[in-house]
Amino acid sequence: MKAFLQGKGVIQYLAEIYYQLYVAPGMEGAEEMYKAIVKRGESAYAKELTHFTLSDQDKIEVANTPAGEMKVVTLHERHDFEIFLQIMANRCAVKEIPATQGASIIDGIINWRRIEAHRDEFIKKELEKGVDEPDWSAEFSRFTMDKSNYLDAIIVLSVGPYSGITAAKVDMSDDEWLGYSDTIRKYHECTHFICRRLYREKIDPIWDEIVADAVGIFAAFGRYDAKMAELFLGIDENGYFGGRLENYVDVDKSDTALWGNEMEKVSKQVHGTIMQFSEMIEKSKLSDPFEIAIMLEESK
Repeated sequence: MKAFLQGKGVIQYLAEIYYQLYVAPGMEGAEEMYKAIVKRGESAYAKELTHFTLSDQDKIEVANTPAGEMKVVTLHERHDFEIFLQIMANRCAVKEIPATQGASIIDGIINWRRIEAHRDEFIKKELEKGVDEPDWSAEFSRFTMDKSNYLDAIIVLSVGPYSGITAAKVDMSDDEWLGYSDTIRKYHECTHFICRRLYREKIDPIWDEIVADAVGIFAAFGRYDAKMAELFLGIDENGYFGGRLENYVDVDKSDTALWGNEMEKVSKQVHGTIMQFSEMIEKSKLSDPFEIAIMLEESK
């Protein structure tokens, strides 16, 4: 994963590509401005970013994955992460972002700068060929038939201990654990991107989380740690003791008996899968985290 940009200019750079970032969620007419910018390619009324804090520690990195290149944006201030999601994922609507959410893949973002660049190049070439009135309308329809020509995807991350696990639980200092958490979170989300692009027919929330955690752990430590994988999900060989796993089990918690039985069953299945992954990764001798992702996904 290579560095692309760091500092307070990160959000400014992104705002010059996605003008909707200039619109503060909750301001008068915000959702209408968002639609005009995103759906019709209009400019922002004012290029203001005062609704963001901006941090010298913000950064953009580029990950070269088996599913293509992906920009990974890390926003150091929690406030900025939440505002960014409200704008880019929730159409400039004020919406509470759960404290437990520390990352998101935002896919299908219309990039009008790519469309405009193609328009300018098309008109230039048509004029050079002697066409007095280039038919941009027809070319626009042709160009946008291929969504890869104008739709972007980005990963946005916050900063904090991974999966809400304290540094003490993994026997590390706070700073050390935050550094490892950053790596785990990045590779976890990149793995989701890979799996959603290359294995659409295999999407399964619990399986996907086990795979993504495995790749994140491997990327951070150069090995797989089954105990850490179980800690992240809140399980061990005896069952579920509280953690992220319940977020992916679709059972009504108000029916305590049903919920308890389901969590017990799922916990045992997850424990078995983690043990299987541990053996597979050790035997594989692979060193690239994304190769681990492909191997685990294809083992399903």
